[in-house]
Formats: sequence, C-alpha cells, structure tokens
Amino acid sequence: MEELDMPHNILMPRIMEVGGGALDRLPGVLAALGVQRPLIVTDRMMMELGYVDRAQGLLRDVGMVSDVFADTVPEPTERSITAGVEKMRQGLANGQGFDSVVAIGGGSPIDSAKAIGVLAHFGGEIRDYKFPHQADQSGLPLIAIPTTAGTGSECTRFTIITDDTVDEKMLCVGVGFMPTAAIVDYELSLSVPARVTADTGIDALTHAIEAYVSRKANGFSDQQALAAMRLIGPNLRIVYHEPDNRAAREAMMLGASLAGLAFSSASVALVHGMSRPIGAFFHVPHGLSNAMLLPAVTRYSIEAAQQRYATCARAIGAANAANSDAAAVRLLVRELLALNTELEVPGPAAYGISRDKWQAALDTMAEQALASGSPGNNPRVPDAGQIVALYETVWHQRM
Repeated sequence: MEELDMPHNILMPRIMEVGGGALDRLPGVLAALGVQRPLIVTDRMMMELGYVDRAQGLLRDVGMVSDVFADTVPEPTERSITAGVEKMRQGLANGQGFDSVVAIGGGSPIDSAKAIGVLAHFGGEIRDYKFPHQADQSGLPLIAIPTTAGTGSECTRFTIITDDTVDEKMLCVGVGFMPTAAIVDYELSLSVPARVTADTGIDALTHAIEAYVSRKANGFSDQQALAAMRLIGPNLRIVYHEPDNRAAREAMMLGASLAGLAFSSASVALVHGMSRPIGAFFHVPHGLSNAMLLPAVTRYSIEAAQQRYATCARAIGAANAANSDAAAVRLLVRELLALNTELEVPGPAAYGISRDKWQAALDTMAEQALASGSPGNNPRVPDAGQIVALYETVWHQRM
C-alpha cells in the first residue's frame, strides 16, 4: 500500500444523482453541464426494456434533441465501436450535431461510450490509448447511467476495449474516460437476470477487494472499498435469489459505484490482469471470468497482505472481530468458494472451454496479463510462470 501522506490523484464524476427514480433527473444534469444534444450509446436490450425511449421522452419534454447508437456489444471491440465513432464524428462535423454522450446500460455500453466520445473528439484509434498511454484531457461531457450493479464504470477513469486483430483486451486509462456525470438509479437493475446479477455482483466485489489490497491503495480508496464491501457482502446472495428485493438492489448498486470510485483511485490487481485475457480468448463475460479467478488469486496473494485480506473478510461478513487474521483469511477463501458455488459460477471446463485450447493459450494469456500492468499492483507480484500456474489452478479448481 502507498504511503498515506503522499498526494493521490482522485477523479470523480462532477455530478452524481443517486437513488430510485434518478433517471428522471437526466434533463437537469444535461442542463447543468450546458449541453442539450446528446448521442445516446446503448445496446439492443436497453431498447427492448424501454429505458432508451424513457430517456428520450424525458429529453423531448424539455425541448432537447437526441439520437441513438444501439449497436454496442458485450465485451466491446475496436470493430464494434467504429460505427458509433463515425456517427459521433458526423454529428460534430456539421456544427449542429452532438455536444455530449449519454451511456445507458451495463459496463459494455458505458465502456463503448467512453471510447466513442474520446475517439470522436480527439481522433486516432483506440489502441493509441492503450496503457501506459494516458488520455489526459477531457473531451465531450459523458453522462453514464448504469443498469447493472457491477462494473462501476460510471465512476472510473478506465475503459476496456478488445483489439480484434490480436484478441487482446486493452486497458485504456485517463481523465478523458472519466464520466462527467453519473446517474445511479437502482430501479434500472430490477430487470437484470440472475446470471448477470451474479457475475456483475462478483465483479463489484472483486473491485472492492482488489482496490483495498492494491499497492496503490490510499486513504480515499480504502474508505470507498470498505463501504462497498459492507454493502455487497450481505446483499449479493439476496439479489441473486430475490431479484425484486429493492433494498438489496439499492445496496448493490451503491456498493458497485463505491467500488468503482475505489479502484479508479487505487487500480485493480492480479484478478483483473488475468481476467481480461480469458475474456479476449474465450469470450467469457468479464464478471464471470473474475469470479472464476477470485478464490485462487486471493489464496495466492494472502501471504503478502494478510491483515488487509483479513479486514476484507470482516467487511463482507465472512469473519468477525473475534477471529484472528489467520483465521479470517481462511474464512475469506472459504466464503469466496462458497459464493461461487451458490451463484453457480462455472469453471472454464464447465463454461465450455476445451482443455487443449486453454493450455495452448496459457503463455500468451500470462504475457497479456503482465502487459496490462494490473498484476504489478497485486500485494504478491507474480512472474509469467506463476500466472500460468494460477490459470492451471483455476482449471482444476472446484467451483
């Protein structure tokens, strides 16, 4: 963990509207930012659920004009955002076009919107913004409206876009990717199915844990991470089994945003570094690949940060103050395995990945994980061989 008396760069949305019904405040948020002609970036499911029609209706009621790009895909790629970038550029070129971006959906539409806004405004290709490059200037105002309690992308300076040509998930970082405003309305998550609820919920839990144990952790990120864990720990199982439980949905949505603030400041670590290549090679949803990895990577990392992991165990309710740190970390690993079992998280084989393809990809996945920079934030920093061994552990691990 970094020294607490060092300065830390903290980025947050300028405006946050939080709570049930917050979507209704979209016109006021745009007005406060001095914009009125947004491009709404979303996906087909958000169109079918009526969320986009609702947002456009709110804007029409106050005389604001909007258009929609609804062709984002899960786990966005450079190819999948090209049409959105072109639509945004055409609007900017005519002088009376779009002056802002509104993202509605889970992490994939929000990540797509971030990339579309930056590329349309500043130009270049998304690989030009791959870490360690920093998008260090703000572009068009971006208003992020999450519909899942998971990625926290509405509160982060990151976006993840896959380079189609080499099957590599690129981590892109900088102030240009930080939303100007976030509208966090838990009611939008009530329609999320159980599988997505589980995967995005474990993603949020992973964000909080990794931010807290990260070598870049700081006093600000610690408080956000602990608050997130205290919200997510008791409620993740509830929302999985009781999708209409509004109090649990609200807690999860708030927890996910707090976890986003935490890891935007402290960065993620080894779980995310290893997760991205699994998604790129085998098209496993991001939260699900995190869930596959979390117990094994936690067990591997504990020896370098036992006290911090013990605090995580207590924050999520897996241990209490009476447990020693050594007992608490054992309970943490047990809880993470139990959570995967209860939420029916498949291992790689059960997901449908062939053993031969998994083994063939191990070395490249390890290289890509290290290149992302995230493993360097881990309490225990692995080399490529140790990452390969962890991938093998995950293959054999009973979920």
